Amino acid sequence: MAKILMKTPLVEMDGDEMTRIMWKMIKDDLIVPFVDLKTEYFDLGLENRNATDDQVTIDSANATKRLGVAVKCATITPNAARMEEYDLKKMWKSPNGTIRAMLDGTVFRAPILVKGIEPYVRTWKAPITIARHAYGDVYRDVEMRVPGPGRVDLTYTPADGGDPQSVCVHEFAGPGVVEGMHNLDESITGFAHACFSYALETRQDLWFATKDTISKTYDHRFKDVFADLYEAEYREKFEAAGIEYFYTLIDDAVARVMRSEGGFIWACKNYDGDVMSDMVSTAFGSLAMMTSVLVSPHGYWEYEAAHGTVQRHYYKHLKGEKTSTNSVATIFAWSGALRKRGELDGTPDLVRFADALERATIGTIESGKMTGDLARITTLPNPQQLDTEEFILAIADRLQKELA
Repeated sequence: MAKILMKTPLVEMDGDEMTRIMWKMIKDDLIVPFVDLKTEYFDLGLENRNATDDQVTIDSANATKRLGVAVKCATITPNAARMEEYDLKKMWKSPNGTIRAMLDGTVFRAPILVKGIEPYVRTWKAPITIARHAYGDVYRDVEMRVPGPGRVDLTYTPADGGDPQSVCVHEFAGPGVVEGMHNLDESITGFAHACFSYALETRQDLWFATKDTISKTYDHRFKDVFADLYEAEYREKFEAAGIEYFYTLIDDAVARVMRSEGGFIWACKNYDGDVMSDMVSTAFGSLAMMTSVLVSPHGYWEYEAAHGTVQRHYYKHLKGEKTSTNSVATIFAWSGALRKRGELDGTPDLVRFADALERATIGTIESGKMTGDLARITTLPNPQQLDTEEFILAIADRLQKELA
């Protein structure tokens, strides 16, 4: 079989731990045998980020701006324990946060549905798509350990030389911590446009939620931008499409989501989207069964799995023990990136390959062959639990038949 040709390379961002192991298996068994794969490779493993003072992360984001489409493996965001484990120079920022800040845009995350994997929430009948703002909040914060009594102020100094404005954050009577966050009207507006446009494209209701009753300036700005843009540009389009835009508080949204049937887009600020996407993906069956794509208003696309590096399985792997790690979301990151590359380059064979790869993945599970996380919850009779490599090879066998 002649390999499918690519015109333009993808940006390939390798990652950490068990997902890095699966990354190589997916390339070796599911892509390279069928596609003349072209990528610009960036090693975003924690050791290399440390060795390059995180310049490799910045370089990968700039390459995405140049080439337009990227696929990213899960990466470690270090904490104090990781600093010691990897002997890091400093506690590097989240690579996802750095890349998203440079590309801007909105992250859309949706569960991958397969027969035999039923949602834990009995009322859910259709996917819930999380639209996550991809700029600012805690991912671009500055923070400080306050050593003792004193005052912390938040100060704005106008660039035109005007008088500074200050507010007191807190009068500390003893040690504590303080954090500063920011966002941009331009980014919030781009987020709102992306959510409204995606809702119209997919003909789904759009929900948006913040905590504007408590955060009367920061969160309220998000609410106002969405409301103003909806009235100015989208109300008539939504009414013509028969869909609804709905705003509520984030705690009310959580309660409503749990009682809903699904089938809508839930727009969230950056941190809320990070947390709620894990809840939604787990409730639909598995953290490893959720797609994630960053859509930038500047025309950049970055695909990744919505989960972490599967640390516990990686330590088992290092001991030579078998693991049964679910690679579905990482496979769908590759298929999504290849499909978008094919769409942008006008190479329909690449698009058809991406479709076939997804069909083969879902078909493998629905045939009863799956990883341990799915075997424990499936309603299919007598599932066959496969280890990490066996599952990928089973998909490869089915993919070969799909492409024959």
